[in-house]
Amino acid sequence: MKTLLKFGAIAALGLTLAACDSQAEKEIDQQAEAIDESYEAQADVVEAMGKGSPDEEAAKQQADQLREQGEQTEEHLKDMAKEL
Repeated sequence: MKTLLKFGAIAALGLTLAACDSQAEKEIDQQAEAIDESYEAQADVVEAMGKGSPDEEAAKQQADQLREQGEQTEEHLKDMAKEL
């Protein structure tokens, strides 16, 4: 799933490069936010599935890692957009 999101982000970046600079940056920002939201949703699912189980703490840690990765991906894409 993570690889799919990365490829999607790269594809979105490539498509938006054809647009004007400000529009491209806006579209990349939107894609970055959508990717972060998808990581957040995955984290919520992992957390919910682990709730009340013996592996609840491990699920929380995995969810935190997903959230962090989503934030890092969003930040990276937005930084790239600014460099355009």
